[in-house]
Order: sequence, then structure tokens, then C-alpha cells
Amino acid sequence: MDRCLQALLMFSTVGLSWLMMLAVHESGHVLQGWLTGATLAGVYLPLFGISRTDFTINPHPLLVAWGGALWGCVLPLAILAAVRCFAAKCRVYLLAWFAGFCLVANGAYLLGSAILTGGADDGGVILQHGGSRWQLCAFGIVAVAAGLYLWNGLGLYFGLGPSRGRVDRRTAVGVTCALLVIACVQLLLTS
Repeated sequence: MDRCLQALLMFSTVGLSWLMMLAVHESGHVLQGWLTGATLAGVYLPLFGISRTDFTINPHPLLVAWGGALWGCVLPLAILAAVRCFAAKCRVYLLAWFAGFCLVANGAYLLGSAILTGGADDGGVILQHGGSRWQLCAFGIVAVAAGLYLWNGLGLYFGLGPSRGRVDRRTAVGVTCALLVIACVQLLLTS
């Protein structure tokens, strides 16, 4: 039973982190677009696939393209910092995992764009509008390293190492329920 709960916690945490990371990343584009005078056309958050944010008018595409990764890293870190300061009894390790996930995902995304250029992804837009490959690489390396740093030591909470598969049952069920709710909301909004 311990290993089943461990697998449930691990898979549901990764799934929920992916969906929430996409939402935070796209929120970063929306926020940056709003700050720079862009007009939002729509945000697409499919349950399966890659999300995107479209603008009808975007006077500063370079800043808006950077907004997804920048805010997609800063917002989860700010939430983690606030919870650590004001809600010490909370299961902070889940937020640390999520913040680390956002850093790794956004960093790897821009790092990959620096290496495999030419696409219509954020990295391609950044390069097309005056950004440079070294900026994408620098952001990617720093973000991935910071994400891995946040993940360091979290394995025990996910049943790894000395905990030998034992995880908190309520956390495993709660994260799974949160994943199911978010997935259902996304299915309803995208259909």
C-alpha cells in the first residue's frame, strides 16, 4: 500500500505541477502584455498539448515573450517565500517542488530554444525581436540550477531514500483530487 500511495503522490504531483506551470507561464505573458499595452486575444490551456497566449495588438513582443518564463519563475518563488514566512505549518515541500518545477521547466524551455532555434515558441520570438542566444542560455542555466537546488532534499517527502515508500496519505489523496479538479476545469474550459 505504501508504494501505491507513493506512486499516486509522485504522478499526481508531476501532473498537477505541469498543468499549473502552464497556467502560471501563460499568466506571465498576460501580465507582461497588460503592462506593455498589448491587447489579449485569448489564452489556450489544453489538457494535453502546449499552451499559448495570443494578442491582437502587441507593441512589445520581446518583453511579452520574456514575460512567460520570467513571471512563470518569479510568481511561484514569491508564493513559496510568502508561505514560508506566514504559514509555517503548511506542507511547504509541495510548493518548493512546484517552484522548482517551474524553474526547471521554464529554464529548459528557453535553453532548448537557444539550441533549437527557428520556431514560433517564446525563444524564437525573443531571438526574432532582438534577444540573443546567450541570454536564453544564461536564463536557462540559472533557472534549471535554481530549480534543482529547490528540489534538493525533497525526496523524503515523496517516499524516496530512508522513508522507503512511506508518504503522507492525506497529501497523496489531496494532490490527486486537486489534479482531477484542475483537469476537469481545463476540459470544461477548452471544449
